[in-house]
Amino acid sequence: MKILAIEPYYGGSHRSFIDGWIARSSHEWTLLTMPPRMWKWRMRGAAFYFASQVNELFKQGHSWDVVFCCDMLNVAEFLGLVDASLKEIPLVVYFHENQITYPNQIESERDLQFGITNISSCIASDAVWFNSGYHRNEFIAAARKVLRKMPDYRCLEEIDLIDKKSSVEYLGCSATKREVTFSTQGEPLRIVWAARWEHDKNPQDFFEALKLLKNRGTPFELSVIGESFRSCPDCFDWAREYFSDCIFKWGYQESLNDYCEALAWADVFVSTATHEFFGLSAVEASLLGTYPLLPNRLAYPEIFGYKKNANNEKFFYDGSVNDLVKKLIAIANTKEETIGNLHELQNSLEKFIWQNATVRLDGAIGKVSIDC
Repeated sequence: MKILAIEPYYGGSHRSFIDGWIARSSHEWTLLTMPPRMWKWRMRGAAFYFASQVNELFKQGHSWDVVFCCDMLNVAEFLGLVDASLKEIPLVVYFHENQITYPNQIESERDLQFGITNISSCIASDAVWFNSGYHRNEFIAAARKVLRKMPDYRCLEEIDLIDKKSSVEYLGCSATKREVTFSTQGEPLRIVWAARWEHDKNPQDFFEALKLLKNRGTPFELSVIGESFRSCPDCFDWAREYFSDCIFKWGYQESLNDYCEALAWADVFVSTATHEFFGLSAVEASLLGTYPLLPNRLAYPEIFGYKKNANNEKFFYDGSVNDLVKKLIAIANTKEETIGNLHELQNSLEKFIWQNATVRLDGAIGKVSIDC
């Protein structure tokens, strides 16, 4: 099949997903992109730019069987601007995130128009894909609430139609499965935190837990990696100084290899996130042989099989700082036993490795072409 992929925010997880899929796919792809900045303006204006690009390619004789885009594109506007013949091609919109439930530090500042754009994109698309069941369910429920805010003509039946044409299509993962290796008993516990340096990843709780761990005499070494932005929380500056004698790696890792090595170095991967639609870094760390310690919330229970396998409960804490500290101390005291706990989890996560994910995704988009 010939697929036209449109990515208005070609960076971070958006880029790694589309590049990873295209590199391994059996389909033929045309990829159109915009740089990953000013996301609000991308949502407002990307449709104009991409419609112009696509119309020009169409005039040159290009054709496609499916259009694939992400949630940053205003699909309704895009389809209103392209050549009429292009509107007959099935279109899939993939939701990495959504602008109804994506957390704002100050909820009153949320611009609901971006969320309504997401809803109209779903209505205009032939298929709607989410990166987890948790994300799908949260979006559908929140979309109903948004439309109920309208004084009249709410069109709530449209949400039922979105629900029917939506599905869960998990991400692919660039990490490969590695043997589990821990630092030896008596050596400091190696801890890694890997996420965007933003408020929704809740770094404050992580550093508070480490402070308690240090005060209780449990030795550890620390890597804090991830991309930072202009609005980076102040706690990172404090933590870098406070834990300076414990730090192994700090900041953004420039290459995929550096990133994977930072994850593989650690004994334990910790998440304190209050927002997570999938949890890619946690999956990658686990496959690379690092023990995940995750809050029992968000997409983590789904992705890590909390309800399907009782043995997986050991990879979770209750979301509080005190329970996180308790679990970290327990892991530090039972490293050899902990290694054995991780092998079964790694096997269950292999479905996310790209060689397996590509087969699944190629089949799913092929089905859209047939069904539509």
